[in-house]
Amino acid sequence: MDLHLKDKVYIVTGGSKGIGESISRSIADEGGNVVIASRSKDETRDLVEEFRQKGIRSHGIIGDLQNTAVCKKVIDETVAVFGGINGIVNNAGLNDGASLEAGPEAFRRSLNVNLHHYYDLVHFALPYLKKAKGAIVNISSKVAITGQGGTSGYAAAKGAQLALTREWAAELLPYSIRVNAILPAEVMTPLYRKWLDTFPNPDAKEADIISKIPFEKRMTTSEEIAAMAVFLLSEVSSHTTGQFMIVDGGYVHLDRSLK
Repeated sequence: MDLHLKDKVYIVTGGSKGIGESISRSIADEGGNVVIASRSKDETRDLVEEFRQKGIRSHGIIGDLQNTAVCKKVIDETVAVFGGINGIVNNAGLNDGASLEAGPEAFRRSLNVNLHHYYDLVHFALPYLKKAKGAIVNISSKVAITGQGGTSGYAAAKGAQLALTREWAAELLPYSIRVNAILPAEVMTPLYRKWLDTFPNPDAKEADIISKIPFEKRMTTSEEIAAMAVFLLSEVSSHTTGQFMIVDGGYVHLDRSLK
């Protein structure tokens, strides 16, 4: 199926590692131009070079998206290089464990890491998204609707991302800009592996988690999240907006005791 992404321009934040990398690769596979905005200098450089060697137009912008000026730079530089913007995938962030006991400053830092740049990038990109009748995909998390324990800042940010998804979908209706969210659950990424390795027996913890995933008793792959992302970016999903797409093998909505 042709998703009609060819030669269109998409920004992926945190687009050189984990879920973001898979989304960048999926866009490139569909012929789209990829702008990777990330703090990961080496990984971004290597992925952009890989794309260029394959004849895919790509661009990397290194910086900390917690800085509003960096968010503006991402938009300005993208337009300078490619001439416009067809879509944004807000993905950058991390589950930093800012718990209720961690205190107000940790909570505020977590919101800055995980939430504010979602707004900032879309704000600065809005004139170009209006012109292109573009699409926005917000990567949220199952934590937004299930909770996890010990991560108030991340949970609040992820919940806010869902609220912004619905708010922007409503506000941007007159411009035919579609806004949707994806809620991953258990996806093996470098950050997820780092979290697992904090447990005394990581293998046992991983096996326990997998045992609770109803569909095929396996984790969701980052490629499966990416497939949903490119669908939501594409014209194939031309009448889908304001939706929360949960790609998780039934982890959230099916009874986890199913055999």
